[in-house]
Amino acid sequence: MPELRKPRKRGAGLLLRAAALSLALLVLSGCSSTIVMGQPSEAAEPELTRYQATFLDLFDTLTTIVGYAESEEAFTETATGIQNSLREYHELYDIYDDYEGINNIKTINDAAGGEPVEVDGRIIDLLLYCKEMYEKTGGQLDAAMGSVLSLWHDAREAGLDDPENAALPDTAALEAAAEHCNFDSVIIDAEASTVQITDPETQLDVGAVAKGYATEQVCKDLPSGYLVSVGGNVRATGPKPDGSAWIVGVQDPDGGAEDYLLRLNVSEGSIVTSGDYQRYYVVDGVRYHHIIDPQTLYPATRWRAVTIVCSDSGMADALSTSLFTMSQEDGQALLDEFGAEAVWVTSGGELLYSPGLSEYIVQD
Repeated sequence: MPELRKPRKRGAGLLLRAAALSLALLVLSGCSSTIVMGQPSEAAEPELTRYQATFLDLFDTLTTIVGYAESEEAFTETATGIQNSLREYHELYDIYDDYEGINNIKTINDAAGGEPVEVDGRIIDLLLYCKEMYEKTGGQLDAAMGSVLSLWHDAREAGLDDPENAALPDTAALEAAAEHCNFDSVIIDAEASTVQITDPETQLDVGAVAKGYATEQVCKDLPSGYLVSVGGNVRATGPKPDGSAWIVGVQDPDGGAEDYLLRLNVSEGSIVTSGDYQRYYVVDGVRYHHIIDPQTLYPATRWRAVTIVCSDSGMADALSTSLFTMSQEDGQALLDEFGAEAVWVTSGGELLYSPGLSEYIVQD
């Protein structure tokens, strides 16, 4: 999934680039920094009505919540709780901004080469998960790759602001930064709840995992029958009250937001896509997207998109980014280890499926 980066502009323009998945049964219209209530729709059962809320103030992306409740007040209470919980994770995992009374990922980065930083246990949990995925992916998912990612981020932002003078990051600078992309430099002391970066040039960037991980933690406490999408990190907490599954459309990389390659059903679990078509800039007629291969230090070129279906949103987020930089064979081995399924989109638009993906495909 996309790195946790500040967008060029806040507001409606971000909505157009935020979601790698479109929710086929939802209309993602309008945005606000506060919850916007949708009109009640058909009653799934006599006592339950479907409601929808959206907001655009967390993780620099659009969040949509759909659920069934006995009243608007009951749904609003749940939706507000989701928003507040996600805000806490957003502030903890932020690599750009400081917040009063909070030591976050930025605080850790700022202290690189210095003393350990005491942090909230939710940061410890995230970084331990990042370390696990770093090891299991053979380094293809590296949360300590911030020094390289920041060079690409700065070049992309400059290119978007001034397209005529868009340029690639300096190769020598990328190679120098890569010397400091080493998760072994990140010392996590779970007992003391501290994190220390021993290399002053190493920087954390948890964007490949943060949204999905936060979504998963928040959804663990939700009632059954809710669907939450945080920038396309989709998590269903159970089927609809009538027992039917939620339907999620996988966007065509060459189409619009409502152009789907296929539709997938999910009752309880997560669907996450990483793709090359949401966040990119153009240099000399060539598009350069944001998913950087740790081996080449350049945007990965194997696939147009990778969609993951699995039980855990944090895992889906991590796997979608990892598989985007891997061969299908290596990616399938990782899927087998985690009990997940995937669909790959090739440069020619061909769809390749993992063996168990077919059970999730909605047949027209």
